[in-house]
Amino acid sequence: MQVKPSIISLFSGCGGLDLGFHLAGYETVWANDFNEWAAKTYAHNFGSKIVCGDIEEIDPFKDKTIPECDLILGGFPCQDFSILWKRPGLNGERGNLYKSFLRFIAAKKPKAFVAENVKGLLTANNGKAIEQIIRDFETIAPGYIVKPQLYNFADYGVPQFRERVLIVGIRSDIDFNFQHPMPTHGKKAGKPYITAGQAITGADKAPFNNERMKTAPKTIKMLELISEGGNFRDIPQDSPYYVKGMISHIYRRIHRNEPSKTIIAAGGGGTWGYHYPEPRPLTNRERARLQSFPDDFEFIGSNAEVRRQIGNAVPPQGVVMLAKALLPLFNP
Repeated sequence: MQVKPSIISLFSGCGGLDLGFHLAGYETVWANDFNEWAAKTYAHNFGSKIVCGDIEEIDPFKDKTIPECDLILGGFPCQDFSILWKRPGLNGERGNLYKSFLRFIAAKKPKAFVAENVKGLLTANNGKAIEQIIRDFETIAPGYIVKPQLYNFADYGVPQFRERVLIVGIRSDIDFNFQHPMPTHGKKAGKPYITAGQAITGADKAPFNNERMKTAPKTIKMLELISEGGNFRDIPQDSPYYVKGMISHIYRRIHRNEPSKTIIAAGGGGTWGYHYPEPRPLTNRERARLQSFPDDFEFIGSNAEVRRQIGNAVPPQGVVMLAKALLPLFNP
C-alpha cells in the first residue's frame, strides 16, 4: 500500500494548491496563513492542521509542533510581482516573504518543493528577481535542482485563462529527472478547452456561496451595452454610460464558448467579473467554478472576503498533473 506523501503548506490561503495535490493522492500535515478568514476556510475544508499567524514569527528549526514532510508547497505573496500594477519586485514590502519559504526548506529538507507566483515574477527587477530566487533555492543544503515553468491553467483543464509561474525544486541528492507535465487541453493537446459556459451551468444549484450581489440599474444598462466576452471598451464614448478603464478586467463579461479571463481577488467598481447573457456580477460560486473548485468546497467570510480568497487561490485542477508527475519521487 502506497503511503500518501506528506505536505507542509505555506501561504496556504483557502487551500487551492493543497486541494490539487490532495486530488492526486497527497496529504497536508501542517499549514500556515496570515489571513484569519482564509485560515477559517482552510480549516473548514481540510481540518485544524492550519496555524493562523505571521510566518516570519515561526521558527521551523525550533518549533517541534511542525512535523517533517516530503514536500513543501507555497504561493508566497505575489502583489509585488504582479503585472497588473506597478511592481517593486524584491524591493517591495512583501517581496522578501519568499525567504520564509527558504527557511522552511532549509529546516525540513523535503525531497521537493513547489512554489507558485504570478507571471510578473519572470520580469520583476528586469529579470533579476527570478534569477536571485533560483540561486537561493539551489544553494539550500544539500542543494536543489530548480525548474521554473510558466503555466496557463486553461491548458490543464481549468475553465479560465490564468498564467502563473510554478517553480519546482528536487533535492539534488535524489536521482529523479523531473519534467513539467505536458498540457491536457488546447491545440497542443488536441482536446478542447473547458469553457466558462460549461463551468458555470447549474452553479445556482450548488449548496454554498451562491449569494447574488445587488446590481445598480446603471450597471445593468452598462452591461447591456457590452458584448459576450467584451469589456468597458464596448461602451460607445458618446454614451451616458461610458467609463474610462485602465485594465481589461473592467466590466469584463464571460464568453460562454471560451475559458474565462483571469479571475482577480479585489478591486473597485467593475472588477467582479460579469455574467452573460444575464447583466449581473458573477456569484462567488460561479467564480469558484471558474477556478475549478468543487461545489462541496465552502468558503467562509463576507462576499468580498470570499471573493478575495477565490481570486488569490491556485486553481486545484491546474496542478493535478504536476502533482501526479511528482508522485514517483515519493513512491518509487
